[in-house]
Amino acid sequence: MLKVVNVRLPLSYTKEALKSALAETLRVEADTIEDITVDRQELIKDGMHYKITALCCLDAEVEKRLALILRKKGVSKFKDEGYTVEKADFKKRPVVIGFGPAGIFASLVLAEAGARPIILERGCDTEKRIKKVALFSKGGELDPECNIQFGEGGAGAFSDGKLKVGYKDSRKRKILSELVEAGASDSILYLEKPHVGSDILHRAIVNIRKKIIALGGEIRFEAKATKIISEDNCVVGVSYEQNGEEHTVDTDGVILATGHSARDTYEFLYDMGIEMEAKGFGVGVRIEHKQSLINEIEYGDGKYSDALGSADYKMVVHLSNGRSLYTFCMCPGGYVVPAASEKGGICTNGMSEFARDGENANTALLVSVTPDDFGSNHALAGLDYQRKIERLAFELAGSDYSAPVIRLEDFMEGRESEHFGEVLPTYRPDTKFISPDRYLPDYVCETLREGIKEMCQWKKGYYSPDALLTGPETRTTSPVKINRNGDMEASLKGLYPSGEGAGYAGGIISSAVDGMTCAEKLIERNKK
Repeated sequence: MLKVVNVRLPLSYTKEALKSALAETLRVEADTIEDITVDRQELIKDGMHYKITALCCLDAEVEKRLALILRKKGVSKFKDEGYTVEKADFKKRPVVIGFGPAGIFASLVLAEAGARPIILERGCDTEKRIKKVALFSKGGELDPECNIQFGEGGAGAFSDGKLKVGYKDSRKRKILSELVEAGASDSILYLEKPHVGSDILHRAIVNIRKKIIALGGEIRFEAKATKIISEDNCVVGVSYEQNGEEHTVDTDGVILATGHSARDTYEFLYDMGIEMEAKGFGVGVRIEHKQSLINEIEYGDGKYSDALGSADYKMVVHLSNGRSLYTFCMCPGGYVVPAASEKGGICTNGMSEFARDGENANTALLVSVTPDDFGSNHALAGLDYQRKIERLAFELAGSDYSAPVIRLEDFMEGRESEHFGEVLPTYRPDTKFISPDRYLPDYVCETLREGIKEMCQWKKGYYSPDALLTGPETRTTSPVKINRNGDMEASLKGLYPSGEGAGYAGGIISSAVDGMTCAEKLIERNKK
């Protein structure tokens, strides 16, 4: 197989056009190219062409000769090593706590190794979870155990489903291939900025769950881990609560993949003496614009949105006060959603479906905060920092899970809003006009104002007076890092903290990779 880079084609290119371009680059007849796989597709700055990296199969001898002759033209031999899992002899079934991206792919790798993992997920399965989230969004009661943070698929299941891939190593290719096999669009295999979409992701997760079960894994939903049992500083079991009853699993290997909002888990691990430390994260609001405006800003001409879809964007500015303001989890054609997991607190997040066809675009505008801002040197001080903001916002907005909202112009001018303009909020169940000045620290609001000014200078048209700021956004990443050694174990032998909740990842792909790596370490240990 040959890898050909920098093939330039128009947006509306066909497979035949790609084949002809490859044949021209390789100096062969088009019919000698047996198969083509698009490995990467990037939009060129002119907005009218793609830069494509393609893998193509020819006769083996021809490939060898061409790779040597044309190396300087961006042609090289390519061998897909694939991702393989060796079988291991597990004396005890490993336990995976949490079934988000890290837990899902850790479980899949363990199942493929013949480990028959037991997965404990405190939330509901996808089918029940969707109903509970919808009910809460319509003003129903919050279920602290099953919501946008907790449940099958983790917090990423109610997001845009963005996949930050970068260089595709064997693990990343495995993740993408599994998602496609489970029902995701095959475009995620080659797009520069792939996304699955929350609606498609739900179906894919269910199908991967079924695959894990078919391989011998067992998933126990509504099963909340309450204790890691240890002897002589080694894991010997896990206690969990299900249907009001306490259960215990005998195990010597636990992958902890709880996500960034399992505050009670952090607390019992801290009480056990597990080594951990406070970690910085981002705090701020969600900003909503009309998607049509973002398309105009990014593409310059509305016609490109038909070919390229709803536009996204990414910005960061570094300010004179020493802080940074950055966009995070941009959701084209998406919605601002209620992401609370504790009663008496409000926080927001963003999500998009695969079509990204909603009227508004939204992204988080986040100010970097560090442990120096938490007011304590306690390892869990970041949790209290988040809670204080979430509870204050909840009380100010009427204690009914309405979210505080303000027009951009009003926020920049330092006044409360009295009416909406052309941008209407997508957050449900409701919103109340309340300025971030009332629930966010002064230095966060100062950085928001200064940073937004710079962003608006950088991106002409971004300053839309009727754009909305909805908050607070506090659950951006873990406020805690659970320390681990070179074998990815915590200070307790046999405990493998994994993914975003452990402080080692930030998104679906990186969390899944981290989960797989922890599973590999556990497999290696059992092979020994």
